[in-house]
Amino acid sequence: MASVHAWRTARVTPLGELHSPPRITAELLRMTVQVVLVASLWRGLYAASGTTAGLDREQAVTYAVLATLALRVRTLDQYAGRDTVLQHMHFGTIVYWYLRPLAPQRYYALRALGEQLYGLAWALVGYVICLAAGVVEPPKSAAVAGVFALSAVLGQWVMYYVMLVIDQLCFWTLRNGAAMLILIFAQNLLSGVYAPLWFFPDWFITLSGFLPFQATLSVPLSLYVGRIPLSDAGGQLAVQAAWVVALALFTRLLWRRAARRVISQGG
Repeated sequence: MASVHAWRTARVTPLGELHSPPRITAELLRMTVQVVLVASLWRGLYAASGTTAGLDREQAVTYAVLATLALRVRTLDQYAGRDTVLQHMHFGTIVYWYLRPLAPQRYYALRALGEQLYGLAWALVGYVICLAAGVVEPPKSAAVAGVFALSAVLGQWVMYYVMLVIDQLCFWTLRNGAAMLILIFAQNLLSGVYAPLWFFPDWFITLSGFLPFQATLSVPLSLYVGRIPLSDAGGQLAVQAAWVVALALFTRLLWRRAARRVISQGG
C-alpha cells in the first residue's frame, strides 16, 4: 500500500503536464529555440579562436547545450498544480500536509522525484536528438559516461536539497518569492549555466567552491567534456556527496523546527 501511495504521489505533476497538450507544445518549442540559440552563440564566439579557457569550440558548444537541457529537469510549472509550499503558506492549507498519513517530508520528496524524472525524460530526448544531429559530442569513453552519470545524479540530489531549503524558509517568512528569484539567478550563475566557470575571475571561482551550486551542474558537465580529468573525478564526487549529506542533515533539522510553527494563515 505504501508503494502505491508513493507512486500516485510521484506522478501527480507529470500527469498534470501530460494532460495539458499546450504545455507540452510550448515546452518543446522553448527547448528547441534555446538549444539552437545557445549552439549558434557559442559557435559564433569560437569562430575566430581555437581554444579559450581550456575549451575548444566543440567542448564549449557541448557544455552549453547540455547545460540548457539540464535545466529541463527542474523547470516544471509547479504553480499550476497549486501545491507549492509558497501557495500553501499563503492560503493557510499547509496544515493539511501534517494531517495526511504521508509525512510532509516524504510527500515533498516524492513530488520532487516525479518532477525530476519527468524533466529527465525531456532532457534525455533532447540529448539523443542533439547527439544524432552532431550538436553535442559523445563522451570520450565508457568510463567518462559512467562517472558523468553518477555525478549528474549527485548534482540533482544537491539541487533538490537547495530548493527544499528555500521552500522551508516559508515557515519563517511565509513568502519566498524574492528568495526564489535570487536562488534561480545564483544557481544559474554559480553553477555555470550562463557560462562555464573558467571564464570568470579566480576570486569568483574560489567563492563558488564554498557554495553547493557548483556541485549541481558545473562538475557533471566538466567531467563530460573533459575539463575535469578522470583522475580528479574521485575528489569531485566526494565533494558532491559531502554536500548531499550536509544538506540532508540541515533540511531534516528544518523540517522538525518547521512542524512547531505550522499555523493556518490567509484564506
